[in-house]
Amino acid sequence: MPPPDRRAVLLRFTLAERWVHHATALLMLACLITATMLYIPAFATMVGHREIIKPVHIYCGLLLPVPTLLGLASRAFRRDLGALNRFSAQDGHWLRSGQRRAVVDGRGVIPVGKFNAGQKLNAAFTAGAALVMLGTGAMLTWPDPWPDRWRTGATFVHDWLFLVIAVVTVGHLWEALRDPGALRGMATGHVTRPWATRHHPTWTDTQPPPPPSDPP
Repeated sequence: MPPPDRRAVLLRFTLAERWVHHATALLMLACLITATMLYIPAFATMVGHREIIKPVHIYCGLLLPVPTLLGLASRAFRRDLGALNRFSAQDGHWLRSGQRRAVVDGRGVIPVGKFNAGQKLNAAFTAGAALVMLGTGAMLTWPDPWPDRWRTGATFVHDWLFLVIAVVTVGHLWEALRDPGALRGMATGHVTRPWATRHHPTWTDTQPPPPPSDPP
C-alpha cells in the first residue's frame, strides 16, 4: 500500500496519547471480563478456578489509573485532558441536535473541536466510574477497617456500576466501529483532512494548512 499523501493527513494523537488509551482500554476490558467471570460462576469454570481470576481482576483494577498518571508527562496528553474537561455552548447544541452528522460542502454543520460532546461525556463518566470502582473495590478486597454497612453499600455500588460500565463500553465500541476514520486515528495517530473537516471542523481549522503540491 502506498504511503498516504502528507498533504491529506493530520496528526490527531501522538504515540503517548495512543499508549494511554490502549493501555487503559486493555485494563478496563480485563476488569470487565474477569468481573463477568466472578459475577457468573459458570463462566469462571470455563477457564479455571475462581481464585485464579480474582487476583487478575484486583491487580488490573489497581493498575487502571497508572496509564493516565504516566500520560501526564506528555504535553499533548495534558492538552487533551484540558479539551475533554471544557464544555461549551456548542457541546449542548451537539447533544440536542438531530443533525450531528450533517455535512455541507464536505464540512460538518456543527462546529466541533477535537472532541465532541459525546466523547467528553464518555471520558468524564469513565474517569469517575474508575475512581468509584477503585474505592469500592479496595473496600471489598481489604474489608477489615470498614463497618458492615459500608461493605454492603460498596458491594451494591460495585456490582451495579459494573453493569453500567459494561453497557457504556459496548456503546463506545459500537460507535467506534461505525467510524473507520476514528479507528484509524487511534490506531495510527493520523486522520485524513476530509474526515477531520466532516467530524471536527473547528479543530481542523486550528491545524497547519497543507503544504503546497510538489511541482510536476
